[in-house]
Amino acid sequence: MARKETSENPGRLKQIALTYRMTKKVDSKVGLVVAAVGIVTFGVLLAIGFWIDHPIYLGILGFLLAFLAMAIVFGRRAERAAFGQMEGQPGAAAAVLDNIGRGWTTTPAVAMNRNQDVVHRAVGKAGIVLVGEGNPNRVKGLLAAEKKRMARIVADVPVHDIVVGDGEGQVPLKKLRTTLLKLPRVLPGAQVTTVNDRLRALGDLMSNMPIPKGPIPGKGMRMPKGR
Repeated sequence: MARKETSENPGRLKQIALTYRMTKKVDSKVGLVVAAVGIVTFGVLLAIGFWIDHPIYLGILGFLLAFLAMAIVFGRRAERAAFGQMEGQPGAAAAVLDNIGRGWTTTPAVAMNRNQDVVHRAVGKAGIVLVGEGNPNRVKGLLAAEKKRMARIVADVPVHDIVVGDGEGQVPLKKLRTTLLKLPRVLPGAQVTTVNDRLRALGDLMSNMPIPKGPIPGKGMRMPKGR
């Protein structure tokens, strides 16, 4: 058991180091900011400890809270940096959907045109969510066509459509996951399973096109597979 823990720790440390290096390329001040948060948090708690005559107790608490604060700040800046690198890249929305969490089934590229405008699908207790990325005007046409295609077999299921972007009426990439999770849950688990089965029977772009199945190539980025 001890050997297993020892072998896992280097992997976690290596992952943290890799995340830090990737974040630093985009956010050069990440190290200074995280260190400052830790020092200030520990210093404030220690100062309070001396003031109330409990420096050891508050020092230990300050160390733990400083570590927690550093982890939270680092995580947020790393996430922001990751979204900054993904923004505007084909398949970025699919990558976010693929990590939305339990209870959702995602299928990338259920519709796409020659300009690489693409529509992805996510199914959960909120119903069906179609997420389009690319040129807003062309994406709206793709979304409408996909809605019409699905209406034959899932007419009784709510369908939400989202266009990823920073324009009016669009959802920024960094807010995509939060937007989906805020949608009202209206379907029971059994119905979600039924909807997924129906949509699988309908097929998608990957199964209908005469090309090998797998990630879709796009301008230097490989799109993640759906769940």
